[in-house]
Amino acid sequence: MGGYVILLALFVLMWLMVIRPQQQRLRAQRELVMSLEAGDRIVTAGGVVGRIVGLDDQHARVEVAPDVVVTFLRAAVSRRLQDETVATGDAVDEEGA
Repeated sequence: MGGYVILLALFVLMWLMVIRPQQQRLRAQRELVMSLEAGDRIVTAGGVVGRIVGLDDQHARVEVAPDVVVTFLRAAVSRRLQDETVATGDAVDEEGA
């Protein structure tokens, strides 16, 4: 009987430490992809920084330089940037250092 309690406790611990946080990350990524709009500054999974100029169901057209537009899958967008965090193309440290 004690072995089952330990096994159940290990399963619950694994769920709390591994599975649940991964589900939350997936949910947040899915919400980000669905909330994208033209004009948003983004970073792709490959590290490309640009501004969305067009969207359809699966693709995002991203301007990475003046008159240079690249098409990415919407799922390749890893995060949205605020305009003030991209002064020179590098993210500014939040502490101001």
